Amino acid sequence: MPSTPRTAPDTVPRTAGGRITILLVEDHDMVAEAIRLALDRTDDLEVVGRSLCVKDALADAARLRPAVVVLDRRLPDGDGIAAIAALKAAAPGARVLVLTGEGTPAVAADVAEAGGSGLILKVGNLRELQDGVRLVAAGEVAFSRGLLGGALDRLAGRTAGAGTTLTPRERETLSLLGDGLGTAEISRRLGIALNTARNHIQRVLEKLGARSQLEAVAVARREGLLR
Repeated sequence: MPSTPRTAPDTVPRTAGGRITILLVEDHDMVAEAIRLALDRTDDLEVVGRSLCVKDALADAARLRPAVVVLDRRLPDGDGIAAIAALKAAAPGARVLVLTGEGTPAVAADVAEAGGSGLILKVGNLRELQDGVRLVAAGEVAFSRGLLGGALDRLAGRTAGAGTTLTPRERETLSLLGDGLGTAEISRRLGIALNTARNHIQRVLEKLGARSQLEAVAVARREGLLR
């Protein structure tokens, strides 16, 4: 099963029937067909498009506005990880879940640092992929077993200092992020509006020099802000 620390949920596009919409980026026909069948046979997941390369994926993401992009790492025109930021810009609100046969902490850290929401191994079972899609669509992260801890360690080693001192409220927010709470739960715990909670989280990321909540937690651990 994938690791399941939580991040702040965003509103994600879904079909009229309430399914999680998925853009599959995979150039191998047999692999793509197996993945499509595994995802489409569920009641809550729907593959709305398939792309064969990074260039097509960017155009399809902008056109289809999927909730989740399931992205192969090795594509004919480049490394999928390098395309994560562009894909998220093409389809604002979309989450990116990377598929790869190379499941190392270094690769997992690269995915997190690029803004990806998870990394699932191709050698894993298809149920793990289904669960991973659901997790990232809900604003959480999903990494195959054994990858998340190493990714956090590597991210902590790469990042600069913690930067500007956090306010007391921002420290509370960071502590709750470290406990695995999402935006709605942080809002309830602190007794603040949902948008206010989102703003606190964004400022925490900015002050820690982090591009994702996963990276922010890693920085905070390194700096002794979290235990």
